[in-house]
Amino acid sequence: MEKIIVLDFGGQYNQLIARRVRDLGVYSEVWPFSSPLSSLDDPSIVGIIFTGGPRSCYEETSPRVDKGIYDLGKPILGICYGAQLIAFQNGGHVEAIPEREYGNRTIEIDGTSPLFSGLEQNQDVFMSHGDQIASLGQGFRVTASSSTCPIASYEDQKKRIYGVQFHPEVEHSVHGQDMLARFVLGICNASPTWKPEDFLSAKIEEARAIIGDKQVLCALSGGVDSAVVAALLSKAVGKRLTCVFVDHGLLRKNEAEQVKKTFGAMDLRLIAVDAKREFYDALAGVTEPEAKRKIIGKKFIDVFSKEEQKLQGTGEFYLAQGTIYPDRIESGLGIAAKIKSHHNVGGLPKDMDFLGLVEPLKDLFKDEVRALGRLLGLPEDIVSRQPFPGPGLGIRIVGEVTEERVLIVQEADAIFQEELKAAGIRPSQYFAALSNMRSVGVKGDERSYEEAVVLRAVDTDDFMTASPTEIPYEVLFKASRRIVNEVKGVNRVLYDVTSKPPSTIELE
Repeated sequence: MEKIIVLDFGGQYNQLIARRVRDLGVYSEVWPFSSPLSSLDDPSIVGIIFTGGPRSCYEETSPRVDKGIYDLGKPILGICYGAQLIAFQNGGHVEAIPEREYGNRTIEIDGTSPLFSGLEQNQDVFMSHGDQIASLGQGFRVTASSSTCPIASYEDQKKRIYGVQFHPEVEHSVHGQDMLARFVLGICNASPTWKPEDFLSAKIEEARAIIGDKQVLCALSGGVDSAVVAALLSKAVGKRLTCVFVDHGLLRKNEAEQVKKTFGAMDLRLIAVDAKREFYDALAGVTEPEAKRKIIGKKFIDVFSKEEQKLQGTGEFYLAQGTIYPDRIESGLGIAAKIKSHHNVGGLPKDMDFLGLVEPLKDLFKDEVRALGRLLGLPEDIVSRQPFPGPGLGIRIVGEVTEERVLIVQEADAIFQEELKAAGIRPSQYFAALSNMRSVGVKGDERSYEEAVVLRAVDTDDFMTASPTEIPYEVLFKASRRIVNEVKGVNRVLYDVTSKPPSTIELE
């Protein structure tokens, strides 16, 4: 099977590049930048992409590749750091710029480059870099520039080596996918024959091989990711799967009842655990976001461990989780920078009494997970359900988490969802959160000093980049009016219009 290899230099969007390639119908994998030349010389590899990264290529300790990679005869595309590294290792010069360039820029392209063939001369792209290519080595020529970046892209058509300073893989680069298509399908001449069904079959077989004749305990939250994991593992091991649903008291309004009803009706062994009081007690007085995430994660592990102990005598168990790739990237696995911890990332604690961890979705993005869910026959109301973080409302409440503050978020969130549904608006993800701000207001002709609710709605297809949803003012106004009138303890409503990046989708 033909494939494109993405060499990982520690950027935040590395797996997203592979996802974009798979969108083109070509299989792609992310490999470490240190992968040996002998592995990269595989005839099935028809192209190589160098990712971005947080380092400077001229530093002695920066990640680099064996220069022999440029003599393999395979097409290479460098993105951001990857483009800088190619230039640096091939006679060019890279230097720091006075001020980091971040955000959308307009570049002027050379349409004779096969990377830009047929595209308009001016292109909006996303930049994120602190270094810049100052000059190119022999055989390379500039193919795009901007007012602030003289070498925004370059090429050596003879060697089929290309570099772009911007990020074509993110949504903010308007025709970025077209550029990747020109590289993958045109320059690499890859055949678009790979299908999600192939990936599903491979993951089912992989799970069978890992679990063998043992059993598996699945952490079922009721969200898309864990539901797909449960359905996939049910195909793989059948009745040797046990699903555990933990009600930690941080779910959306009426969600615990809905989860138990939905999954109870499926052909799965389901154990429901009411652990609300344990979580509230553990979170009392805690305000720091990372501390809250770690407490919630540890409590999850404690609960699963207790359930596993109750099942002792019925066999040995693996633990399955719905970890997806954005979770791992934001948690800083590999050489990527850490953004925030995810409770289902980082492996098993040393004292955990499980045989190991099973994470079938760890290399997938949300839309790919949904596609697998449909292939597995899950109901559409589960597959299309908007994402919900493992720590739940614990990270939608800035500051201390209390039962009273959870209730505020649940009620405000339910109202926001009702109003968007009534207006026929369905963003990729949308919710109400609670800020740590109290402000003066007037209720019933009296002074109030109450909480401020933050509404958040974004549009995205990969959840690594996202844009705020343009909700009509009248819809926001109606939701706001209902929240301050119907939810006790709230006298102000704000709407978050920040994109990702620079923000994350969740508040914490």
